[in-house]
Amino acid sequence: QVQLVESGGGLVQPGGSLRLSCAASGSIFSINAMAWYRQAPGKQRELVAISSGGSTNYADSVKGRFTISRDNAKNTVYLQMNSLKPEDTAVYYCNVRQGSSWLKSGSWGQGTQVTVSS
Repeated sequence: QVQLVESGGGLVQPGGSLRLSCAASGSIFSINAMAWYRQAPGKQRELVAISSGGSTNYADSVKGRFTISRDNAKNTVYLQMNSLKPEDTAVYYCNVRQGSSWLKSGSWGQGTQVTVSS
């Protein structure tokens, strides 16, 4: 099994920044993509950013503000979040793909809470 542990969330004022981290461990043989999702209360889960091969993609709502990066040696993915807005408030989760399979959401970590409020 693969374990995912997210960290780095917190309370930040609008316009502020946070850097999230997610470390994968366990039965890892070859992670070829990593992603961040978020879920706000009462809303559907949203794909925020994905890093696959040498490319990255972002949800329109975070383009230009968030940056996903990876440390493959550490099996860790980061999400640098700048110019945060109240609508970014959510629990953030990471996911990884090995071969052609992403982890099912039931195997994800606990997530990390991000609250943007003055």
